[in-house]
Amino acid sequence: MGIFDFLSGQFIDVIHWVDDTRDTMVWRFQREGHEIKYGAKLTVREGQAAVFVHEGQLADVFTPGLYMLETNNMPIMTTLQHWDHGFQSPFKSEIYFVNTTRFNDLKWGTKNPIICRDPEFGPVRLRAFGTYSVRVTDPARFLTEIVGTDGEFTMDEISFQIRNIIVQEFSRTLARSGIPVLDMAANTRELGKLVARDIAPKLTEYGLTIPELYIENISLPPAVEEVMDKRSSMGVIGNLNEYMQFQAAEALGRDGGNAALQAGLGAGLGMQIGHQAAAGMAGQGPWGAAPQQAAAPAPAAAAPPPPPVEHVWHIAENGETKGPFSKATLGRMAATGDLTRDSYVWTAGQDGWLPAGEVRELAQLFTVLPPPPPPGI
Repeated sequence: MGIFDFLSGQFIDVIHWVDDTRDTMVWRFQREGHEIKYGAKLTVREGQAAVFVHEGQLADVFTPGLYMLETNNMPIMTTLQHWDHGFQSPFKSEIYFVNTTRFNDLKWGTKNPIICRDPEFGPVRLRAFGTYSVRVTDPARFLTEIVGTDGEFTMDEISFQIRNIIVQEFSRTLARSGIPVLDMAANTRELGKLVARDIAPKLTEYGLTIPELYIENISLPPAVEEVMDKRSSMGVIGNLNEYMQFQAAEALGRDGGNAALQAGLGAGLGMQIGHQAAAGMAGQGPWGAAPQQAAAPAPAAAAPPPPPVEHVWHIAENGETKGPFSKATLGRMAATGDLTRDSYVWTAGQDGWLPAGEVRELAQLFTVLPPPPPPGI
């Protein structure tokens, strides 16, 4: 082996790229002076493509595999420059590795609301967001249209442009769809497919495709959502009059009859004021004027007491509560035997359950009954 062959073997290049960043789309192989030895080995792994650029002109694109950089397997390079075979004739070129795998879980969303005409609610403002994935399908076009001479191009450098394209096409698709707002949640999949189809031609100009695009949510402004929640609540309530009666009954049960007591006191107070007004009018003449000779002041009539508030009663029987019943109803129950002295009853203001015979107000219901007949009669 001659010294020339030895040096040639020692200086043969091994060109490859191992990416561990997960967001790098293009990486340029670094070589001082961009000198690549004749016969260098180029390794292109799966999920990669290598783009050869010679003197600013795109020369070739290598798919996954192992290549020897020689003139007999690089016809395009041969037409660009005549190579001398030998260690002393390196050529100056640039090799860009392009990541052709999918970049997943990329975010998109509308910065400002989209104004649409809804068939049910009229003009509405909508917001939306979701995710998408992107991949490079034409490395040469992507390099010439987007990357240029950037030695390390990441996904962040183009994600903003892609988001703008998605939002623009999403706005147009949503406005043309005519889907009611209430039905959009059931059609997000179809909307996503329509948006992906509409933006495909534009991304093809960049050498890109979007394999997946998802719409995660389409929402209305908070004020509109609040009104819709109230409307849904009304639908759940149903008959408003029945609901108000139910609420009143619930309040009566929670207050323990205090509401009825307050209503009775209010009625008694009103009657008292009416009697006092009538007594004041009695001191005037037939035409409303005071008589010429004043009579001795009559003693003020005592105001009648407010009418008693009738209690309502509950009966405990076999672990269940029945009622409420008025006193008259309890009297009929005592006559038929449905209420006995040992029946436990309760009313508002009473301290726990008591046998009916021990309650003064109810004990008289049992005294009016005749005693049992003597035996033998």
